[in-house]
Amino acid sequence: MDLTRIDVAAPSRPYPVLLGEDLASRLKVHLDEIRFPDRRILVSSPRVWRLHGARVSSGFEALALIVVPDGERSKHLRTVSRIYDGLIAAGADRGSGVVAVGGGVVGDMAGFAAATYLRGMEVAHVPTTLLAQVDSAIGGKTGVNLREGKNLVGAFHQPSAVLMDPSFLRTLDRREFRAGLYEVLKYAIACSAPLFDRLDGDFDSIARRLAPALLPVIEECCRIKARIVTEDERDQGVRRVLNFGHTAGHAFEAVTRYRRFRHGEAVAYGMLVAAELGHRRRRFDTGARDAFARLLWRFGGLPPIRDLRTSELMEVITRDKKIVDGRLHFVLP
Repeated sequence: MDLTRIDVAAPSRPYPVLLGEDLASRLKVHLDEIRFPDRRILVSSPRVWRLHGARVSSGFEALALIVVPDGERSKHLRTVSRIYDGLIAAGADRGSGVVAVGGGVVGDMAGFAAATYLRGMEVAHVPTTLLAQVDSAIGGKTGVNLREGKNLVGAFHQPSAVLMDPSFLRTLDRREFRAGLYEVLKYAIACSAPLFDRLDGDFDSIARRLAPALLPVIEECCRIKARIVTEDERDQGVRRVLNFGHTAGHAFEAVTRYRRFRHGEAVAYGMLVAAELGHRRRRFDTGARDAFARLLWRFGGLPPIRDLRTSELMEVITRDKKIVDGRLHFVLP
């Protein structure tokens, strides 16, 4: 099996990102190779486990399987409490490890539980969505939403490893896959003109999930994220560029009570907001803005926003976690 390894040299904990076809069926082997704790607790969602559980658990001995609901509406402290209850029932201790199998929401919640249970235990991420593979599984950000805003409770907790199997992506519905593409577009605008050109030129093949086109995109996003996390682990400097589109995007999610948008869809709208602000401040020229918008809309339609009130969006933005000393740090292209 061809395996790509990308090392994340985070100061608090260096770790590998492994990318390979059918990696899921050899999950135990890879965890053993990195000396992940033998006492392992799997955390997943009902849909992911129904689709992939048999392959993931092949030859895998786990203390327990904890199944929690997925989706942004479930990403709150009550669901994390269910993970704590499962860890207690399994007899998990500081010599145990959590293996999160799912999309970004499962990864965020399982990572937060691992960061806080017994003041910290090891976690490995097995991301099953495009958005999680290119972004959220790498970098150690964990957390949950409050009614007042997105990811207002959380912790930095780097994983022991991130284990990616691109075959998971074949089971994503079109909307979920497209939501991940918006996050890829974020990397293209914020960090890589060649990635933008690749997205534009290979769009049809990427949209069809053809491996020769899609795998290099995933790998490049992972390498960008690894480089940035190595340089700035805790969002104090250059890592803040990866918040592009997220300030307004999180507000769109919060005011609709996490019911209308997939995360990537909200980020898409947030990037459009940031692009327009950048253009009005003469930092993003008309040609670049229009090329960005054309590519974004090629991905397909987005949920409607005409009924949302600007005043509500602005109120949520004033509680954004990127506010420092009362001042909002907003990422513009």
